[in-house]
Amino acid sequence: MFARVTRYEGSPSEIEAGIKLIKETIAPGAKRLQGFKGGYWLLDRANSKGFSVTLFESEAALHATEDDAAQLRSRASSVVRITAVERYEVVAEAKVEELAPAR
Repeated sequence: MFARVTRYEGSPSEIEAGIKLIKETIAPGAKRLQGFKGGYWLLDRANSKGFSVTLFESEAALHATEDDAAQLRSRASSVVRITAVERYEVVAEAKVEELAPAR
């Protein structure tokens, strides 16, 4: 699995508009990207900064989505400033597995 990390910052007065944009446009758009496996959008309200982590099934899928991801970032730039875009290989994962209901 591979990840794209996008760092952004904005104005405190634009936080709610940014959240709305993520929920209504950016996250749904990311879901349509080839090989998309999941994503997280994180926000530090106190400092008006955040980052997203989008996960892809393969390095090929990550690279194949570069243009579409750039278009999504362009839409986000109406309310935030993109400060970095980085790509990583995911080398480990930890999840809490849900337990089956007791019988």
